[in-house]
Amino acid sequence: MTDMLSRPTIGELQERAHHEGHDYAKGSPHIRHHRIRERVIAGLHTLVGEVTARTGRCRVLEVGAGHGTFTDHLAAAGASVEVTEMSAPSAAVLRHRFRNNPRVTVTHDPEGGQLLRTDQVDAVVCISVLHHIPDYLGTVGHLVTRIAPGGAFFSVQDPLWYPRRSGASMRLDRGAYLLWRLGQGDLRRGLATRVRRLRGHYDETNEADMAEYHVVRQGVDEVALRELLSAAFERVELRRYWSTQSGVLQSLGERLAPATTFGLYARNRRPED
Repeated sequence: MTDMLSRPTIGELQERAHHEGHDYAKGSPHIRHHRIRERVIAGLHTLVGEVTARTGRCRVLEVGAGHGTFTDHLAAAGASVEVTEMSAPSAAVLRHRFRNNPRVTVTHDPEGGQLLRTDQVDAVVCISVLHHIPDYLGTVGHLVTRIAPGGAFFSVQDPLWYPRRSGASMRLDRGAYLLWRLGQGDLRRGLATRVRRLRGHYDETNEADMAEYHVVRQGVDEVALRELLSAAFERVELRRYWSTQSGVLQSLGERLAPATTFGLYARNRRPED
């Protein structure tokens, strides 16, 4: 067993995975594929418009912004945005990118402690983030307490909970991933990672296993998240959809394949009793 004193933290593993020069778009369907990306952008504009109409402003906490692909759209829609990022190189890119935009502030948050603050925001946005967080239910539960009445919670691009998925869904998902790896010239690494996961063996020092933390605990429980949010918001929308890295397989899968991924949009935070 890895010694507790030498085991890297989740923050350190995330920084290894998202190092200087890391290309977020390469393996990110929500950035690579037009239809998914446009749905995310439309959802963000809807969120900012609805929250602003209800409350007169929209202060957004965007968790794990990467290089700010969607931060631009939040700010353009009229929100003021605090972005948090575990990776120091990514936080540096964000600071440079938004250095002249007064609507955007950047917080380097290597271990996620800044999420536990108690100051209020009007919306929380998590794009391809929850599956990186070991205690995602606890984290979302706390973030909900920070959202002001009338506010919203938006998450997207997280893997469905594996035990609830069919065998066909899992096989198609894994096959599409390996075909994409083959096209990247990186099949050997993909196969090695997949074999470890199928055997249930995970290397706690390897960012390929632990940064994608959902593989350790069988995806993300979308139903539990919906129930958690339903207790605090007037309306919660859960959307399940197909998502994979390959452009050709994404196009085919949208028409033929079962869902692999989900997003949640919780509207109109109720006042606390």
